[in-house]
Formats: sequence, C-alpha cells, structure tokens
Amino acid sequence: MGKDKLKRFDEVSRFENVLQFPDGVSGNWHHEIFKNQNPIVLELACGRGEYTLGLAKLYPSNNYVGIDMKGARIWRGAKTALESKLYHVRFLRIFIERITTYFATNEVDEIWITFPDPHPPIAKAKKRLTSIRFLFEYKSFLKDGGIIHLKTDDKPLFDFTLQIIELLGLDILEVNHNVVISSNINPELQIITTYESRWRKEGKPIQYVAFRLEHDKLSSEKKQVAEATMLKWMTNYRDNGAN
Repeated sequence: MGKDKLKRFDEVSRFENVLQFPDGVSGNWHHEIFKNQNPIVLELACGRGEYTLGLAKLYPSNNYVGIDMKGARIWRGAKTALESKLYHVRFLRIFIERITTYFATNEVDEIWITFPDPHPPIAKAKKRLTSIRFLFEYKSFLKDGGIIHLKTDDKPLFDFTLQIIELLGLDILEVNHNVVISSNINPELQIITTYESRWRKEGKPIQYVAFRLEHDKLSSEKKQVAEATMLKWMTNYRDNGAN
C-alpha cells in the first residue's frame, strides 16, 4: 500500500464524520448521530462521495450518509464535507452486504445508487445493488414507499434493474435512457461525478431510473416467483451468448 493511502487511512480514522464498522448505530441515526429528525438519505457504494456531497448542498434539510468499503476513497468525501462545513453528512465504512446491521426499521427515507459495480458475469447477478436480494434487504430499513434512484452508464445493469422492477410490480417515477445535462432537468441529475465525466467523454449514455419500494409488493411469495423468473431470464441471456 502506498504512503498516500496509509496517510489517508490514518486521517479518516480520526475524522468525526466517518464511522467505520460501528456498533450500536442501528436505530440511533436521528438521536445520536445527526441529532435531528430530518430525513436520512443513503448513497450506496459512494466512492469519493461526490454525489453525497452534491445532494447535501442541494438539500441541507436532509441528512446524508455515503456508504463504501474503501477508506481511502471515503477520505476525499469526508475531508471535503468537513472543509465545507456540511454537518448533515456522514460516511459509513462497512461491507454493504451487511447493511441491515446498521439501520433500523423505517430509519431511511431514500437511497441513491450511482455508478455501482455492474458485476457483469451472470453468476454475480445477486451482487448487483438492485438485485432482488438487495431490494428485500432495503425493505428492512427503507420507509414504505421510499424512493430508490439508480444512475449508471452500464446498459446491462440498467436493463436488469428495469426487469426486476417489472417482476416485482414496483412503481417507476422516472426513467431516462440518456440523461442530457441542462437547466431543464432535475437538479439532482446535474451532479456529475469523476466517473460520469469520464463516461460522458467516451460517449456513453447515462441512464437513470427512480422507483418506489412499496412494502406490500415485496412478499415472500413474490420473492420466490421473481427469483425463479429472473433465473430463467438470466439463463436464456447466458445461453444466447451474453455474459
């Protein structure tokens, strides 16, 4: 590991706005951490936290938590938040696979997933942050009807997500197959990360979907049917030569 990374790991461990594998935070985000009752919005796999910071600047009346495993990346977002006095921003360093450990029922209002690892091999589909498995995990802490946003350059991941939404019968609020930056679009979509800037220069279309996670549509029976249907869909996708 390089000296810069070691330095960042040391610094991030002392940042007051970073929690690393914390104990006892579930159910205590409002009272103990943010010390207010404002809505809590998560950004999953936040990387440097650019989207977390952008949203926090747009909506100072919300609380924001950027979540990632890599401390050296979180360092940049956390440092900027401190320098900018964004006191309604925190960063959480955890394994996202264990996210249900850190949030209680109805504790979160909204989730953003921006340019996540698409996990392209079919065998890794369950690792995708919009997979059936993860949506059912989000149900345990996201408020009924809470909004999930996906912004990505990866068409297979986007198509996969739309398929999941349809299988579960969830309500789509907005879908955009080519987000063009202009003053006419939702200001949330005008936030551009380093990754997005790179993809745009390469001519890749940026895709976006927002949908509601309605609890009554996520029954155990529907989960079984959706997983079986998705398995068939992915098998056909693989057999036809796609990855």
